[in-house]
Amino acid sequence: MDRNEIIEKLRSLIGGFLESRGYLLVDLAYRYEGRDIFLRILVDTPLGNISLGECAGLNSQIGSILDSENIIEGGYTLEISSPGLDRPLAGKFDFMRCRGRKIKVFLSELVCGKLEWDGIISKVEDEAIFIETGGNLLELPLGKINKAKQII
Repeated sequence: MDRNEIIEKLRSLIGGFLESRGYLLVDLAYRYEGRDIFLRILVDTPLGNISLGECAGLNSQIGSILDSENIIEGGYTLEISSPGLDRPLAGKFDFMRCRGRKIKVFLSELVCGKLEWDGIISKVEDEAIFIETGGNLLELPLGKINKAKQII
């Protein structure tokens, strides 16, 4: 199984498990660091208030699931943590949660001649977010957003 297949299986398995328990899979990173494999998972609740105890419990449960499914061959290090205050905004729900707050957005294609924008989220629709920047309302298609985060 190649790296992309492993990541997709992990996202599906872990995302489904977390969702069934009322949590959100914020991000998943599977990478080699030297000879060691690290699986880092960012988890949160819909309200953004996951505790350290919840992360520890999820680490144990997800570790057991991964061991039984045998998706990752050999040893690995599993880390479950909260995304923290500078959590990445990854989808419509994240943008809705941050409505009225200032964000920074990195795009895959130019919008009004720029790849980076910051502004306050005004509105979120199925295919786009609208931010207030420089006194204007700017539409940013969700499909063009590579990365976004709230400015603290």
